Amino acid sequence: MAEFRLWSSTFPANGFMTKAQEFDNKAFGANGENRSPALQWDAPPEGTQSLALTVYDPDAPTGSGFWHWVVVNLPADLRALPEGAGAADSPLLPLGALQLHNDYGLPGFGGAAPPRGDHAHRYIFKLHALKVAHLPLDASTTNAIGRFMIHLNELASAAYTGLYALP
Repeated sequence: MAEFRLWSSTFPANGFMTKAQEFDNKAFGANGENRSPALQWDAPPEGTQSLALTVYDPDAPTGSGFWHWVVVNLPADLRALPEGAGAADSPLLPLGALQLHNDYGLPGFGGAAPPRGDHAHRYIFKLHALKVAHLPLDASTTNAIGRFMIHLNELASAAYTGLYALP
């Protein structure tokens, strides 16, 4: 049986993401393109009825990390998301997919913006195989509730980590 795995053609595993994945907001000292990377995966476990994707920075100086992306209700047979799929109201996401608000307070992908001069932060992209076809959430659902529902219904997950630092 093949292993459930996630990867990106945009940056190497445990390597540095590109300026395109940097957040674009002067208040955070970032001026990137805020573009989600291309992601691919294969071999979700038997019984997978839908997928969800999260991106988390455990190194953010918040006491609890920082959630950069939570998207749910991806079809079980989907095997990739193109670069830029995480834009708010993205036409690159499958019909029915729902992007919750990230910790910036915005829907969709929120790029990397670690404090200037801090060590490289880890950005953990995690694909979750779910035992339900649809999570009963809407755009007003917080990402914490979304993540609770993801974990409550998870069969397995696959992770891929990127790094980013602002000099």
